Amino acid sequence: MTGSKNRETIASLGEFGLIERLTGNLVKRQGSTLKGVGDDAAVIACGDQGMVVTTDLLLEGIHFNLMYMPLKHLGYKSVVVNLSDVYAMNATPRQITVSIAISSKFTLEMVEELYQGITLACEKYGVDLVGGDTTSSLTGMMISITALGTAPLEEITYRSGARPNELLCVSGDLGGAYMGLQLLERENEVYKVNPSTQPQLEGYDYILQRQLKPEARGDIVEAFRKMEIKPTAMIDISDGLSSEIMHICKASGTGCHLYEEKIPYDQQTRDMALEFNINPLVAALNGGEDYELLFTLPLALYDKVKEDPDITVIGHMTKPEEGTILVTSGGSLIPLQAGGFNHMKG
Repeated sequence: MTGSKNRETIASLGEFGLIERLTGNLVKRQGSTLKGVGDDAAVIACGDQGMVVTTDLLLEGIHFNLMYMPLKHLGYKSVVVNLSDVYAMNATPRQITVSIAISSKFTLEMVEELYQGITLACEKYGVDLVGGDTTSSLTGMMISITALGTAPLEEITYRSGARPNELLCVSGDLGGAYMGLQLLERENEVYKVNPSTQPQLEGYDYILQRQLKPEARGDIVEAFRKMEIKPTAMIDISDGLSSEIMHICKASGTGCHLYEEKIPYDQQTRDMALEFNINPLVAALNGGEDYELLFTLPLALYDKVKEDPDITVIGHMTKPEEGTILVTSGGSLIPLQAGGFNHMKG
């Protein structure tokens, strides 16, 4: 008899291992299903257009803490994290549905505040709220949002298109959301000990916004169109740079070299990391929730992006046998580890 300690568990599989186990044998029965599980969004053919569909589930105590997350910000962020997946497919978001479960601790005013944030995000990104569901919860709050978007079929970008020698690029800067979370968690712990203490948040507006009210990078997708370029592969950075690079490499059958000295940071991120004695590199690689776009481009397109202040070339793709490697500032070669947040780990 096999001992119970040798039995495979959900925790041992991890989040992505569990998804692969549950969906690895799925069969597509509809010709219109162009892409199912395994990318930022599913893709369904609608004539010469592709409809992209993505959904996220946010749970109180797992994804958000209402001790420091305003409900209006939570509503806004809940929409944005889904729209980010649509943009990662090189598509334009069109509609969302919103489903929530709420316990008796939430008043009407609190739910209205949540929807104020949802409505604000819809206005900013030009999407319509077209349905959903509302139910009760025994404890806390749950939010599930599904986003739908469209793009011409030939414009949709998957994780699987990267090739050796292509450029590895990122939008914006990294690690800010993680350092904003560290600051909020620290001040929350201080408040628990002494509720009369005022939180020390001055001078860190940027990293706090990165955590509490992030933005989806639709402006980058629009810039692609103006520059007449299409990424060969793309993903949004929700689980940390290292995990997202490995997703692209696995889907594309490539390796990569990521250069430590090329990773972009905001000064507030560096300052907060110094205060916490954290290497900013750790925040960028493993922190997540930056919702920037990570993408690959043919080398011939370098001249089109090299002067763009919001796009940074951070590495290049390699043959798969070369592995996924971090090239440190000192020249050392270190294999990347998928160290982002894993919901299924014990």
